[in-house]
Amino acid sequence: MIDSRSTRRFAALAFMLATLLPDPLRLEAAMGVGAKPLTGAEILFDGTRKMLDEKWTYWMGPRFASTLPIKWKIVEDPVDSGTVMMTDDPAAAGGKYGAADIVTKKEFRDFRLHVEFLIMKPGGNSGVYLQNRYEIQVLDGDKTKHGMGAIINETESPYDAYLGTGKWNAYDVVFRAARFQNGKRVEKALVTVYFNGKKVHVNHPIHKVWGGANSGLDGGREGGEGITDVPGGLKLQAEGHDVRYRNIWIKPLDLREANTDLAD
Repeated sequence: MIDSRSTRRFAALAFMLATLLPDPLRLEAAMGVGAKPLTGAEILFDGTRKMLDEKWTYWMGPRFASTLPIKWKIVEDPVDSGTVMMTDDPAAAGGKYGAADIVTKKEFRDFRLHVEFLIMKPGGNSGVYLQNRYEIQVLDGDKTKHGMGAIINETESPYDAYLGTGKWNAYDVVFRAARFQNGKRVEKALVTVYFNGKKVHVNHPIHKVWGGANSGLDGGREGGEGITDVPGGLKLQAEGHDVRYRNIWIKPLDLREANTDLAD
């Protein structure tokens, strides 16, 4: 029979072990809609215009057509209290990705990312770009390799994890940047993605930047396969649609081993 003293000791030990575990290994506690930032994470967007202007700028690629300050609007959260950002920049009307995309001023290599998005209308389109290179698609209604939740053109869409228009959805990402020796890529970028708390992509090697030079860094190099050994910011895509973002945070990591599946 286990007495109350033993139970208390066990509970105290369990609590101590849980708090001592490195943050990347405690993904379950900080995933899905409403997840709180991990210890050591940087908040990239808190719903305010001040933070949008302080931490973000336009990506001024070959198709850039907007002007600073950022024209993305701060609007009321359509579901909960507070304010969020809206992607509907006039310069991107008609699906002109790259014309008014925004990117963090800070650049990253390996990291743990959380981002929440809400698509207001059917067919709404945006995208989350890791290192301003690799896109995780945000596209309502598309279940193909170009569709919702796909590592674009490389994995199938995990569409069943999507909650639909008018609802908040969340991506939780562990990303390891490509590795290089003497300027040559010897290991491809790796990513594990959770979509609304469901693990949908595990240790997926990302082969290239898709979409050409207008898509992101290195998109115009060797058909998107000429990846360079430089970090990149987190980018959000504008395509002239009403897509909202909130609760964005990131924690830099140093993943020496080629493994992003850190929750198991």
